[in-house]
Amino acid sequence: SSGNGAGAAAASQSGASLAALEVKFAERQRSPHCLLVKEHQVREGTDTSHPPRRTLFVLNVPPYCGPDSLSRLFSRCGHVQSVDICDKPGPGEKKDKSASKFFDHKTLKGFQVAYVVFRKPTAIQAAKALSQQGPLLISTESHPVKTGISKWIASYEASIVDPNELKAEVDAYMQDYDKKVAEEEAKAAKEEGVPDEEGWVKVTRKGRKPGLPRTEAANLRVLEKEKQKRARKELLNFYAWQHRETKREHIAQLRKKFEEDKQRIALMRAQRKFRPY
Repeated sequence: SSGNGAGAAAASQSGASLAALEVKFAERQRSPHCLLVKEHQVREGTDTSHPPRRTLFVLNVPPYCGPDSLSRLFSRCGHVQSVDICDKPGPGEKKDKSASKFFDHKTLKGFQVAYVVFRKPTAIQAAKALSQQGPLLISTESHPVKTGISKWIASYEASIVDPNELKAEVDAYMQDYDKKVAEEEAKAAKEEGVPDEEGWVKVTRKGRKPGLPRTEAANLRVLEKEKQKRARKELLNFYAWQHRETKREHIAQLRKKFEEDKQRIALMRAQRKFRPY
């Protein structure tokens, strides 16, 4: 943290628009950690989730500093509307409210960046002014920030899956999926046979022989049926197969004899040429 703080101070003193904000995660911590803050400036309409003039861009955020900690830190400057932590700077995207707790869970590693959105633009200047104060304490007794071994223990405990919660999430997902499939089927049935604006009618694969599902078990069943069908056909047409083989051998012999006759005729023609000497 001290090395990052020195780099932050150098960047701030070199005339950059970043301000170095010193923070501490414990009272006994000797070297403060520096957060680099500045106003988030983008073109209008390019970042809808992080509006300009109300968003504070924060760099050098440690992995153990979560959105709640940053929200409590900057709440002294004004009402914090939202805090988004990302791996690297980029355009903000709307987060899925139905994000899974167990699936597609991404663990952030290393230092990150954060976007702190205030309700009023005046809070941006107040946040920059915090760099003139002494080190600010993020971790308190009422809201401690876990670091070191305690953080590892908490991460391990959080990685243990609760079967009841997992079952509830899977059931909710399947209910939403079944509802979506039913809506799509109802929409397809409603539009079936109805021509579009250009007069075309959509044809679906419905009938007495619907398409087979693309699964491994279905493919194995199809291959087994084809194998049995081929075995029965070979058994029934055994003598016909012998007849076909005889015809093939006869044709091969005729072709061989034809090639030999062509070579013999060519040799005879060459011998009949006039040779005066």
